[in-house]
Amino acid sequence: MADFNEFDQQGSVPAKETGSIISHAFEMYKGIFLYALLAMGIYLVGSWVVQLLSGFDSMSFMEYAQNSGSYGSFDYFAVPGLKSYYAFSGLFGILASPLYVGLIYLANKFNNKEQIQAGDLFIGYRQNFVNILLYSLITNIILMISVMLCVIPVFFVFPLFFIGYPILLFENASVGDALSKSFNIAKENYGTFLGASFLGILISIAGIIICGIGIIATAFFVTAVMYSTYVAFQGKPRQLLNQ
Repeated sequence: MADFNEFDQQGSVPAKETGSIISHAFEMYKGIFLYALLAMGIYLVGSWVVQLLSGFDSMSFMEYAQNSGSYGSFDYFAVPGLKSYYAFSGLFGILASPLYVGLIYLANKFNNKEQIQAGDLFIGYRQNFVNILLYSLITNIILMISVMLCVIPVFFVFPLFFIGYPILLFENASVGDALSKSFNIAKENYGTFLGASFLGILISIAGIIICGIGIIATAFFVTAVMYSTYVAFQGKPRQLLNQ
């Protein structure tokens, strides 16, 4: 467990409104942009390894779909390696979740004008690791169920768990405490959380709309929004020492 020390008065705090949170997140993301690219590089390499291990070939998938006449009329799971790909991808997504925590930690250091090191990106693998993985597993299951219900509900469920990762990091909370605290704070301020999370996701996927490969630069913007939302409603985090 990390030791904590009360934070000094450096660093900015956004107002408890969507526009202020998004503006604050932009400033934070500019400061950690290169580390977000590093995290995305790690994620892409991991995704490539997952595809190799599963035997799934995305090009073959496209050909299979085209030969079947319609994307909605064929058995997706008949595609070689697709079942394994989904299984490995799910596992990899959970194992990669500490990277989100790392970017949140970097945003906090940037906000408070502290020196950032590349190793800070991996703090989630050193602190509260098990709870971070469990949180990722539980929230992914909840969000997956929401997607299966009709896709749209996921946008209304996601805000309820939006600041769980910052809570796990800065408060060293258990998975249960992070789930309940994030849910309760978001429930009381749902409009702001809905707006911030929706815009955070929209900007994160904007790279696909703008230029396809641009997703590499924008994908992790949502982590900056998580941090800014947490700071807006919980105040500046205490400084983590002796990592």
